[in-house]
Amino acid sequence: MILNPSLRWLVFMFLVSNCIHDPLVDPESPGENPVPGCITDDQICFESSVLPIFVSSCAKPGCHDAQTHEEGYILDSYSNIVRKGIKPGNANDSELYEVLFKDGEDRMPPSPDAPLTQAQKDSIKVWINQGAKNTTDCNCFCDENQFGYAAIIQPLVNRNCVGCHKPGSLGGNIDLSTYSAVKVQVDNGKFLGSVTHTSGYVAMPQGGKLSDCEITQITNWINAGALNN
Repeated sequence: MILNPSLRWLVFMFLVSNCIHDPLVDPESPGENPVPGCITDDQICFESSVLPIFVSSCAKPGCHDAQTHEEGYILDSYSNIVRKGIKPGNANDSELYEVLFKDGEDRMPPSPDAPLTQAQKDSIKVWINQGAKNTTDCNCFCDENQFGYAAIIQPLVNRNCVGCHKPGSLGGNIDLSTYSAVKVQVDNGKFLGSVTHTSGYVAMPQGGKLSDCEITQITNWINAGALNN
């Protein structure tokens, strides 16, 4: 059967319209372009304050690294973290925040021995509520002359190290969850050798390196006696 020109045009438009698909967009994933630059005191820097928590406490073998991707989650980079489970602007409706407060096996991280600190949970919450932005190169207020253990070194270690080095998850059979445990690694030289990525030591933290200022703070703290101050 030969269709007249008008009918052929209608058939063509019908076929074309049914072959065009909307782009595949993850509605929960904001733009992934880095937002570099200093941030104000009330903002959270993703690169220095949030990413280390996920890498240290979640992106581990058997959990949410690229090889295991438990429950489909890989939590080793910004793009993977925001791919699902994050609703920018609404932490209380974000699965990756909600699981921090669940009980038993549903809680993440699952280890009952060293859960995230309240400060770490607060950092994740504020970051999500501020839009879950990929803020980088924004830790501009680091002061290398400030290196007290309680105010500077312990929070730094908690963010970047404790997730992999705590009771129940002793990576390399090393515990960094308490001052006394950290002091053991300081005294044998492994702590400074690892964070400075010195040859012969296992480079830490995994997936990156502390900023020059943070390394200087650790070095100054150790040179001053590594006090529990």
